Amino acid sequence: MQDTITLRRERARRRKNLMNAIGKDSIAIIPSAPIKMRSKDTDYKYRQDSDFYYLTGFDEPESVAVLISGRRAAEYIIFCRESDKLMETWNGRRLGVDQAPEALDADDAFPIDDIDEILPGLLEGRERVYYSMGRETLFDNRIIGWINQLKAKSGSGASVPSEFISLDFNLHDMRLIKSRSELALLRKAAKISAAGHVAAMKVCEPGKMEYELEAELISEYRRNGADHSFLPIVGGGANGCILHYTENSDELQDGQMVLVDSGAEWQCYAGDITRTYPVNGVFTGAQREIYEIVLEANIAAIAKVVTGNHWNDPHDAAVKVITRGLLKLGILKGDLKKLIKEEAYRTYYMHRTGHWLGIDVHDVGEYKIDDKWRLLEPGMVLTIEPGIYLPASSAVPKRYRNIGIRVEDDVVVTNDAPDVLTDSVPKTVNEIEALMQRS
Repeated sequence: MQDTITLRRERARRRKNLMNAIGKDSIAIIPSAPIKMRSKDTDYKYRQDSDFYYLTGFDEPESVAVLISGRRAAEYIIFCRESDKLMETWNGRRLGVDQAPEALDADDAFPIDDIDEILPGLLEGRERVYYSMGRETLFDNRIIGWINQLKAKSGSGASVPSEFISLDFNLHDMRLIKSRSELALLRKAAKISAAGHVAAMKVCEPGKMEYELEAELISEYRRNGADHSFLPIVGGGANGCILHYTENSDELQDGQMVLVDSGAEWQCYAGDITRTYPVNGVFTGAQREIYEIVLEANIAAIAKVVTGNHWNDPHDAAVKVITRGLLKLGILKGDLKKLIKEEAYRTYYMHRTGHWLGIDVHDVGEYKIDDKWRLLEPGMVLTIEPGIYLPASSAVPKRYRNIGIRVEDDVVVTNDAPDVLTDSVPKTVNEIEALMQRS
C-alpha cells in the first residue's frame, strides 16, 4: 500500500515538473498506446505507451492525458473509456470516467468519445502545443484536425497555438534519472530476470531445443507475476553470432555454446541479461579463451560506470580488452593502438557496450549533449554487454568458428561503486560449470 502511495505522489511530481518545464501558455497532450491487431479479430497483448504510463500509471488503451499548466479549473485531465457492462463482459474491466479522477489523481475526466468536442476548446488560447508527432499517424491527424477547427474560427476571435514542440526532450530527460521507487522496480525486474536465466541454465543439455530454454525463462517470469520485456534470444552454436536471433527453433548440440539474452518486465520496468554457456555444461579450451576475454571486458566496463565518467568510458574499456584479447589469440593482427583507432574489432564486436534501461528496454535519454558524451550521474541505469561473435569464416581460426559470446548486466550509477542488479546470475567459468554440473 505504501509503495502505491509513494508512486502516486511521485507521478504527481513528474506531472508538476513537466508543466513547469513547458510553461503556463502551453498544453501537453500524451495519448495512450493503441491496441495492435495480431491477426483478424485477435490482438497482441496490450502494452501501455511508456511516456503515458510514466506520467499516469494508467494501463488502459483509448486514453489521453492532457496537462495545462496554470489553468485555474483543471491542470491535469484524463480522457478514458466509460464503464460499459456489455463490453466489460467481453473484454475485461474498465476504470471508467467516474472513478478516474480519484484513482489517477486527475483534476477532471471525460469520456474518450467526447474528445473531439472538448479538446479543441482546451487548445484555444494556448501558444504552444507539446506533443510527440510521428508515433501514431491516426492521432497525429486528429491533432491537426483540432488545430484546423480552431483556425476556421480564428476570424471570430479564436486564438490558435503558434508552435508545435516535441515532448521528448523534456520528458525523456526526466525519465533518464531514476527515482528510488523506480530503482526498486528495476531491482525486482532484475531479480526475476536472474531467476529465469538460472532456471534455463539448470535445464540446458544436448538435445534440448532452443525454445525449451525460452520456455523456462518465460515460465519463471510468469510464475513471479512478470512478463518478458522483449522477445527472448536463445541462440545455440552459429545462431549465437546473430545479434537479434529470435527464431529459437534449433536443437542444442553437444560441444556448442548457447547465448541467452532475455529479461523480465515488472510493472512496465525492464530487466535485460545475457549469459552464454556451454550446452553440455563444460567449456572447451577454445570456448574458455573467448569467454574469458568477454568476461574481462564486462568487468572492465562495469568498473567505469562511475559518477563523473562519460557514457563512452565503459565502451572504451571493453574495446581495449576485446581488441587486446583477439590480438593475443591471432584473430586480429597488428598494433593494438592502431587496431583500436581503426576499429578493427568491429568485424567481431559490432555493437555498443550498452544502452539506457528503464521503462523501455532501450530506454530514452540522450547519449550526447552538445556533441559531447554525456556524463554519468547517480540514478542513471544502463546495461553493460560486450561480446565477441566469430562466424564460420576463413579469417577465423577453425577452433573458434561459430562461437558467439555476450555477457550482459544491468548497472545503476551511484555516488559509490557501480550497483550491479544482475550479479546473482553466475558468469565466471567456474560458477557456470558448478551450477550446470549440479543440475
